[in-house]
Amino acid sequence: MADLPLVYLARHGETAWTVSRQHTGRSDIPLTEKGERNAVKLGQRLKTVAFARVFSSPSQRARKTCELAGFADVAQVDLDTQEWDYGRYDGLTSVQILKERPDWQLFRDGCPDGETVAQIGARADRVLARLRSIQGNALLFSSGHFLRVLAARWLGLDASGSRYLLLSTASLSVLGYEHNANEPVLRLWNDDSHVL
Repeated sequence: MADLPLVYLARHGETAWTVSRQHTGRSDIPLTEKGERNAVKLGQRLKTVAFARVFSSPSQRARKTCELAGFADVAQVDLDTQEWDYGRYDGLTSVQILKERPDWQLFRDGCPDGETVAQIGARADRVLARLRSIQGNALLFSSGHFLRVLAARWLGLDASGSRYLLLSTASLSVLGYEHNANEPVLRLWNDDSHVL
């Protein structure tokens, strides 16, 4: 419903590792020029929305997307919103990981020396508790896998259910409600119509 607050999810713009499909957890990779241009476009999409609170992951790719979208002055860095800790798999592609471990599934198995599915789910739950306490719309800049887990948990799904929710770089998604605050829904998902 229009009078209930919305949570806008902004995935960071393109990086060299998103192009090469490398898992980018805690590695701090900058945006490409295209990623920067699309962050500006994302900001143009958001300029007519009023936000009570804005949050960003501490990664430079999320903070730069936030800045170029025009929200750096009001954004609060939230450590809980950072991308999945891929541990030993950080910087590797799924193809490389599957050569070593053919049955591996991120959303089931997590990562060695990184986070489990339960751990990232717990982080998402902490973020959701803060988001649900805000009176008004909220905006969150973060990374793909974390935002997918956040959306799954918003819907009441186990964190492993996020495997069904694909996100493109610089995409916009909106979490909201159908009739009341007890009926969470995806109001918009993976909209990248503004992306160049």
